[in-house]
Amino acid sequence: MASDREFVEYVAGQIAADAVITYRKMFGEYMLYANGKPAVLICDNTAYIKTLDCVKPYLENAERGFPYKNAKEHYIIDPDDRELLSAVVKELERNVPLPKPKKTV
Repeated sequence: MASDREFVEYVAGQIAADAVITYRKMFGEYMLYANGKPAVLICDNTAYIKTLDCVKPYLENAERGFPYKNAKEHYIIDPDDRELLSAVVKELERNVPLPKPKKTV
């Protein structure tokens, strides 16, 4: 089941960050970016955070799940918890590198 754009916009709106929040559709699902850095993966209207050391203090007791078949385990974050979501996204924005540019042929 693909995610609803309304849910994606809701999650993006819940992030109170000093970053520019954008999103991109990929295979019916979405990735939210903070200043161009990947932050929140949305699959089946569920918000996932990659299990990185920088967010472990915030999410070590969070539920975990797999956003799609053959994916690594991710944290599941409640988008209604605006304070936690914003703190995690800020931490990711500080610690995650920008994606490598795609090579043109």
